[in-house]
Amino acid sequence: MYQTIIIGAGQAGLAMGYYLKQSNHSFLILDENQEVGEVWDKRYDSLVLFTPRSFSSLPGLKLKGKPQGFPSKDEISQYLKEYVESFKLPIKHNNKVTYVRKEDNIFHITTEHTEYEAQNVIIATGPFQKPRIPAFANTLSKEVIQLHSSEYENPSQLKTGNVLVVGGGNSGAQIAVEISQIKKTYLSTSQRLIFLPLVIRNKSIFWWFDKVGILKATSNSFIGRQIQKRGDPIFGLELRYAIRNGDVVVKNRSISGQENKILFQDNTLLNVHNIIWATGFLFDYSWLHVAGVLDRKGKPIQHRGITNVDGVYFLGLPWQHRRGSALLQGIGYDAEYVMNHIKKK
Repeated sequence: MYQTIIIGAGQAGLAMGYYLKQSNHSFLILDENQEVGEVWDKRYDSLVLFTPRSFSSLPGLKLKGKPQGFPSKDEISQYLKEYVESFKLPIKHNNKVTYVRKEDNIFHITTEHTEYEAQNVIIATGPFQKPRIPAFANTLSKEVIQLHSSEYENPSQLKTGNVLVVGGGNSGAQIAVEISQIKKTYLSTSQRLIFLPLVIRNKSIFWWFDKVGILKATSNSFIGRQIQKRGDPIFGLELRYAIRNGDVVVKNRSISGQENKILFQDNTLLNVHNIIWATGFLFDYSWLHVAGVLDRKGKPIQHRGITNVDGVYFLGLPWQHRRGSALLQGIGYDAEYVMNHIKKK
């Protein structure tokens, strides 16, 4: 039996593993993928982080390269592999967790291959679990190419004709800009787009956020609540320029569809040939069978990663404690807090 089992070998699970290793804690990381960094490898080819390298490191190992430069997704994937090797973190790959239960104060973690026992379980599967795609996607013609942003790699996957990107987040923005260079591109969004430059006076905007305290704003603070209400801005001005030039046409929220037509909130219609659903993800804890950990909507009930159930922890959630929790660097702070709680217990 282990003292702790971590579910998920993404950046959150690895950061947690770092602190457990420093504490001579007996632990194991379980992951469904074949290797570390695979999730990053599968993201779209042109993905570049909007946080600079100076804000993209996990505890104990700095990301190589110019601190103010922006790393590619392949760079992060390789970095995570180096991180595991540097600290000799114990990981069992190809071990998808299918059932977790608590019995006599011991957690039984069942995977596709075997069962493990632990005194604590840390759920570090992150926010990108189950693609969120609207139900009306099923009413569209099979001739329309449909890809979720997690499936999109590059424009070669698309057929001849226009492209509708649904979702006004940063992934949708980057994908729309890329596709607009070779295809007529539309972007459907339910909110007003707010753009922020990546660099101000030769410093990353996140450097400025850190200086004025935005990254330290907690989820329950006044500033934190205001930021969460407004949602994330679009980092970088490429989409703004593409819209001004007419390369990307902004449409209202997509509300329904039939065959190859999409109906928008302003009652306009568009014939589409390709759709990229940059509509985010849903939590999926269908394998977690421990009462009192999830609310009625299936979301974690936690405060700074600590739940009301002794021995159950979460890590890697957006706004787990503060704005910076969404960054690789911020995960380290949250992992250290969870580690200290385990130690005290």
